[in-house]
Amino acid sequence: QVLLVESGGGLVQAGGSLRLSCAASGHTSFMWNMGWFRQAPGKERKFVASVSWGDGRTVYEDSVKGRFAIMRNTANHTVYLQMNSLKPEDTAVYRCAAALASRTYEYWGRGTQVTVSS
Repeated sequence: QVLLVESGGGLVQAGGSLRLSCAASGHTSFMWNMGWFRQAPGKERKFVASVSWGDGRTVYEDSVKGRFAIMRNTANHTVYLQMNSLKPEDTAVYRCAAALASRTYEYWGRGTQVTVSS
């Protein structure tokens, strides 16, 4: 089992920045990949960004490229999402997820609310 706990959400004006954190604990030895997803009210959950645990390779959804950066700290099993130039359409609940040996996102955090005002 892996427990994921997010933090860092909040209310920010358009153009501002926030940094989300996701701390993993438990059976983290076989971590393969961690990602961030978001879900706006009335909409489906969407992929935001991911990072490979071994080599740090990153993948981003097109709308956040150049604005968001995902980083991992393998020493403390934490993944971060630095969000800059935030827009009202970035408003959502952000959840982190972890993939281990199965290479599927099978562990999820409870989420943190990000609200961007115009």
